[in-house]
Amino acid sequence: MSDVSSALGVRLYPDLVERGGLAPALVETAARYQLDLGQVTAPDNGRARFTCAELGSERGVVCVGLGSQARYFMIDLRVSGEVQARGDVTDLLQVAQVAAAWRAGATLADLTAQFPFMEEMKRRPVAHA
Repeated sequence: MSDVSSALGVRLYPDLVERGGLAPALVETAARYQLDLGQVTAPDNGRARFTCAELGSERGVVCVGLGSQARYFMIDLRVSGEVQARGDVTDLLQVAQVAAAWRAGATLADLTAQFPFMEEMKRRPVAHA
C-alpha cells in the first residue's frame, strides 16, 4: 500500500488517492471548473502532506482537512491566525468554490449566505475585571 493510500484511506477518498492527495485534487478541481485558488500548499512530510491543504491569499488562509471516520472536508477560514468561519462539506467542488469566492473578495456574510454549511465564528467580548 502506498503512503498516500494508507494516509487517506482508499475506502473514503479513492479519488484523492488517485490524484496524490488533497492539495493536488483541489488544484485539479479548480482547473476543471476555472476557479482561481491561488497557491495551494500542503505540509512537506508526514500524513498531513496528503490530508491537509492551505490556500493563501492577501485576505487570509483557507485551511482544509479531511474527516477520518466519514468522508467530508473541514474548512477553516483564518485571518491573522484566527478562525473567522468554518464548515464541513462532502463535495470537493464546494471546497474550491468557497476558497475562490473568499479570494475574489466575498465577505463572511456573503460566504455564509452562498454556502449554508459555512458558519461565521461569533466573537464574544472579553470581560474586563
